[in-house]
Amino acid sequence: MSNYPSMDTYSPLYKLAEKHGFKMGACFSPWQLKNEQYLSFMKQHFNSLTCTNETKAYSLLDHAASMADPDGLPVMNWQLADAMVGWCHENGIKVRGHVLVWDAFMKEWYFHEGYDMEKPFASREEMQRRTRFYIDQVIRHFEDKFPGTLYCWDVVNEAVGDHADEWDGSDARHIRTVRGGMENLFKTHMGNDYVEFAFLCAKDTVDAIGADIKLIYNDYNMYYPWKRDAAIALVDSINHYAKDEQGAWRKLCDGVGMQGYIGGYGKQQGCMDEKDIPDIEKAIRMYAAPGLEVHVTEMAVRNYENDPQTMEKHGDFYGKLFDMFASINTDTEKLLTCVAVWGVQDWPQIQGYGYRMNGPYCGLIDEHYQVKKSFDAVHRAMSK
Repeated sequence: MSNYPSMDTYSPLYKLAEKHGFKMGACFSPWQLKNEQYLSFMKQHFNSLTCTNETKAYSLLDHAASMADPDGLPVMNWQLADAMVGWCHENGIKVRGHVLVWDAFMKEWYFHEGYDMEKPFASREEMQRRTRFYIDQVIRHFEDKFPGTLYCWDVVNEAVGDHADEWDGSDARHIRTVRGGMENLFKTHMGNDYVEFAFLCAKDTVDAIGADIKLIYNDYNMYYPWKRDAAIALVDSINHYAKDEQGAWRKLCDGVGMQGYIGGYGKQQGCMDEKDIPDIEKAIRMYAAPGLEVHVTEMAVRNYENDPQTMEKHGDFYGKLFDMFASINTDTEKLLTCVAVWGVQDWPQIQGYGYRMNGPYCGLIDEHYQVKKSFDAVHRAMSK
């Protein structure tokens, strides 16, 4: 039984966030699209949603149809993504498009001639042709079918490496050559500028269709100085990649997405460390300094224990974090565009990757949709 009032007594979180100048976001999956209680909570408190996997290339690409395409261009299956984005469109909820280019879990067949794993890898020129077409078609599809619903796209995800053996030592951008020992096929087969090229493709499409869609670079650990500085170098490279007809640099990247997984990875040690909050604020200010939007994405304040003392600490941390979010935008300076919570609800049974990434007790609410101190603290922080 919750020690806090029922959910119905709380005003919508997104309305409180609007007063501070940012969207309040969350995420959902196909099985949650069938959960009316979860959808009701989404409609009540959030005005931005992200599909967890269904708008990623490895979910959209149709292997058999791509192999059969007479022009050799990728073919997509939109069914599941359309159902999810369509629900948001019908309910007036904006969507963060996530993600156009990501090396992790990408289908290797995409990089082979004829999409056939028995054939050699395709040339750089062919990979650029495919990827330009893919990016163009995805952006156009959702804008045509659900106009105005997608307000941004994460164009490239997690391109900056974690360790010195994952990038070329002379590369200030730290573009990963490998991930977990696996080759980054985009870098190998599209080139060292694959991130910049992807942004150029996305910008060309957005400009061509006249859509109000912001283009974002998204990554994790973005408030750690070593990752932050490399990401800043990468965005600078993106925005000094292509010139317009007057010879001025085109701003291809509109902003950064700071994934908000906060705390120890897979363990309680390091969770809810309040020293992280000023580091997050400093990173937001540094990313925003050259005129970029900043989105806090995929946020989960990790927590692996559910005793009363730890739950109290979790709520206190969330309150202080949102005190900072609520204060960073001022009447004269808007640094924060969106805060998207992915660890929305406790999930005691979660295992494996999800356990390590979020922690089973990271939620604003518990598994029974009851208010936790974390939700109450966020509400209070934004009500000030």
